[in-house]
Amino acid sequence: MTSPSPSHISSLWKGKSKAADDDYNDLNPIITYRHLLSSNMRVKDPLRVVALCDSDAFYAACEQVRLGIDPSRPLVVLQWESLIAVNYPARKFGISRMAKLKDAKQLCPELVVVHVATYKEGEKEPGYWDNVDTRTHKVSLDYYRRESMKIIDVFKEGLPTGEIEKASIDEAFIDFTNPVREILLARFPYLAHVPADAPNGIDTQLPPPPPISWEKLSVVVPIFPGTEGSEDQPESSTKGHDLDNGAQEESDEAPTWHDVALSIAAELMEKIRDAVRTKLGYTTSAGIARNKFLAKLVASYRKPNTQSILRNAAIPNYLRPMAFQKIRFLGGKLGEAIANEYDVSTVGDLLTITLGEMQRKFGENAYWVYELLRGIDRSEVKEKGSQNKSMLASKNLPQPIINATDGHHWIRVLAAELALRLNDARKTSPTLWPKAVVLHARKGYQTARSKQAAFPFTRNLTVDVIASAGDRLWKELVGESKIIKVTSIQLAFTGLETAESGQQSIETFFKTPDRRQQLSPNNHGEPTLKRVREEDLDDALPQMVALEGEESTSCTDASTSFICQRCGKRLHLADSANIDINGDGRVEALQTLRMEHNDFHFAQDLSKTSDEPQEDSAKKKKKRKEPEGIAKFFNRK
Repeated sequence: MTSPSPSHISSLWKGKSKAADDDYNDLNPIITYRHLLSSNMRVKDPLRVVALCDSDAFYAACEQVRLGIDPSRPLVVLQWESLIAVNYPARKFGISRMAKLKDAKQLCPELVVVHVATYKEGEKEPGYWDNVDTRTHKVSLDYYRRESMKIIDVFKEGLPTGEIEKASIDEAFIDFTNPVREILLARFPYLAHVPADAPNGIDTQLPPPPPISWEKLSVVVPIFPGTEGSEDQPESSTKGHDLDNGAQEESDEAPTWHDVALSIAAELMEKIRDAVRTKLGYTTSAGIARNKFLAKLVASYRKPNTQSILRNAAIPNYLRPMAFQKIRFLGGKLGEAIANEYDVSTVGDLLTITLGEMQRKFGENAYWVYELLRGIDRSEVKEKGSQNKSMLASKNLPQPIINATDGHHWIRVLAAELALRLNDARKTSPTLWPKAVVLHARKGYQTARSKQAAFPFTRNLTVDVIASAGDRLWKELVGESKIIKVTSIQLAFTGLETAESGQQSIETFFKTPDRRQQLSPNNHGEPTLKRVREEDLDDALPQMVALEGEESTSCTDASTSFICQRCGKRLHLADSANIDINGDGRVEALQTLRMEHNDFHFAQDLSKTSDEPQEDSAKKKKKRKEPEGIAKFFNRK
């Protein structure tokens, strides 16, 4: 049987025309000087290149590095009774994450078993204990989070002009488009200027690209794979994929400028992966393609410790035999509904379904599914903020809390995790601080109850400070109850923010000015303030410690009182006559008064939302509009 030509494949593989420009969804678009010299085309750029880099058996690799164990030794990571990570040497013995520890040891007697670190009451940091018990310990993934950030830092160091999006603790998307364009123009300088005789000016097609030596660029997915499968078939594919490099076959296919972009990205990716391996000791696997969806799929094409390239021309035959329910977002309820409706199982089966028919059944937004099946993905690679707006420590209890007094044990365990994580974050962002601390408790499958309070600043954040705040919330939550049945408990920081650029750190506003060093002569011999004046301190302090929704206060009598702009009341220091106006006591007392009043307002705000009657909440839920189309197949979060 004669294989179809690449041009014929391209003509069959165009997506919905009104949802995409022709020069974007065509597998072999005409690339012009305008495309090459423009840097703001984003997802419509025909030279776009995206990679997904995945750390190999990450948790197991972290423990192997921590313990200094030879990477060739079989190792598994245990969480209670479950295997959560199995390194590749252990997988050769037939051990998987679904295996029981007893069976894994029988398959490999020399197996190294490491239980994840856990928190336990009385310890400030998680540790690796001999006897862990889910009834008294809590799992800690902090070590893995730190190692993950180290890998991201290596990515950023090696690719300063690229976009990096942390996808999970062991995965990151990298948009190579801009750095590839820079290298491409430097490597082929004749492309940097539109020829004087160009027939269409800047919209003239680029000249033919040079040949590419694909065999030097890791694994290339073949355009026309064989028909026989392989035992090391990638997880994302089904039978029909030939895992041979395919380099000889690709040499007969004329390269495109997008192929050149892919090859440059492969060179950059190899250097970054080598830096991670050299500096941190971790191996990674990567997929390189024209968008995030395809990069994610092809990253698992050949693992571990390699990178795979998916050329545009190879997209149709790569996707066609794939079980579509293995594709992210097309599994679950939506995938089951599609499979039942059309009696299909593979991507190729669904290509016969017209867009109109799919939209009639699954709504207007079904064009998203229609395009995804054709390898079209418009999502951008966006660098996420290094700091979340909240921190959460939680524990699903194997045995419910029955007596109210027993809750303080778990609050202290959760407080240790929050203290460690916030202090770690403050090493890189010293002005980071939460606005509130929140306690959630759940009884079985009932709706969780919550209590929250303002979390005022303290110089020395310790487990005791957080646990004390949590204990107060716990007492409010359980009230006078002597017997309860709490099955899940969570302690969280919310409203995490840093001071704006140019502001002083919070601590500086809690230091009393040294009046002996406060005055210094200026160029005219006149005294000037060398440090912050107390009046400036009074005005600036509420801006630094005020909580969300509050306005800064102003002082008309800065010595012993201030006026709150929110309630209009003047707040006075008690027994002000006994306070030394020029001493430290007055400043500290005034600062305390401000913070207490700020906390009062914030607590009022919280009570308006957290104590909402259940009847009102139920009415709001009834008013919610039910999702339509494909949206109804996804759970509301």
